[in-house]
This record gives sequence, C-alpha cells and structure tokens, in this order.
Amino acid sequence: MKIIDYLKNQSDNLTKFEKIFFPLCIMSLIILSFVFNDSKIALINAICGITYTFFAGKGKVFCFYVGILGTFCYCYIAFKNGFFANFSLYLFYYFPMQLMGILRWKKNLQKGKNEIIKTSLKQKEKILYFLIALFLTFVLYFILLKTTSKSPFIDSTTTIFSILGLYLTVKRCIEQWYIWFLVNVLTFIMWLGAYLNGFNCLNTVIMWLIYVFFSVYFLIEWRKEMKRNETK
Repeated sequence: MKIIDYLKNQSDNLTKFEKIFFPLCIMSLIILSFVFNDSKIALINAICGITYTFFAGKGKVFCFYVGILGTFCYCYIAFKNGFFANFSLYLFYYFPMQLMGILRWKKNLQKGKNEIIKTSLKQKEKILYFLIALFLTFVLYFILLKTTSKSPFIDSTTTIFSILGLYLTVKRCIEQWYIWFLVNVLTFIMWLGAYLNGFNCLNTVIMWLIYVFFSVYFLIEWRKEMKRNETK
C-alpha cells in the first residue's frame, strides 16, 4: 500500500473539530519553535508526541510508528535534563511496548474499519493495578532520592504510572486516559519548571499541555463510543 493511501485510511474517521484542531496544534508548535528559537530536536519530539497521542486516541495503529521516532527524541532531551527515570522508561519500556502495540492492535481491529476495539478493566483489576503502581512509585521515589534527579517525586510518579498507562494502551483499555491525565499534568509541571529555569524546551512544555487536553477529550470520546456499542 502506498504511504499516501495508508495515511488516508488512518485518517478516515476524523471529526470536523479534529481536522482543524490537530493541524493547528502542529502548526503552532512549529511557529513557536522558530519564534523562540527552541531546540529542533524538542520540536521533532513534540510533533511526534502530539501525533502519537492523537492517533492513539483515534484507535489507529499508525500512532505506534510515530511513537517510536518520538521515543528516541524524548530519550535525548530527558537525559540531557537529568530526568534519568524518564530516560530509562522511554528507552527500555516504551520502545519495545510500542512494537508490541503494533502487533496487538493489528489483531484487534473493528470489522471493516482501521480502528481498534475498545475495552475496559474489571473493578478488581482497577484496584490491583492502582495499588501496585502506588507501591512502586514510592519504591522508585526513595531510589531517586539517592541520585541527582531534579524532581524525584514527579519523576517517580510519572515513570511508574506511564508504565501502567502504556500497558493499558496496548490492552486498548479506556482506563488509560485517567492514568494519562495524571501523568500529563505532572509532567507538564516538571517541564514547565525546566523551562522557567532556563532550558530551551518551550515546545516540550506546550506538548505536555496539549496532552492534558487530549487525555480529557479522548476519555469522553471513548466513553461515548463504548456506550453506543453497549446499546446495540
């Protein structure tokens, strides 16, 4: 299949709002990057990140291909800023999980559509996953206290809950969006602090702010779709 045809298939169910808002986000990042002379690798990472999150929200396998490129960009800027847990998370977990996501999502597409079947966790699973994530967050927090991590609490929380969030993404669970909201808010705060302290990462800050919006938007959209499917 030609690349253009593939991209058209991956964009076949966009709403009017999404067709306007998504390109607007990308254009805004590019313009701000040149106006504020932002890091170009941060710009590439931001574009990949926004594209990944958007198409993940739309249930498109394409998201993981873009996510792989964004992963390596984010590894670079996270390491440079001393966010070592985030660096390790993206390199040793995000990358292989995105490869797994491609395989799992391709096997669970809706009939006649290029979009995944959405699922939901059982109540016992929700409680179990949350308690495990909370426990591991505290363990990692005390480990990071012994390193040069600049934000051990946020670094540990976003790292562990990102692991859970991506796991739920691969499983196609709606609960991922609650996790991503928490992660996105905290990570936005982390990068905002880095920007205010002089690091050239404006696009990264804006990227995480857009993530916060997407986590809320797609939570609502997935809820609507799943309710429609229940009534059929």
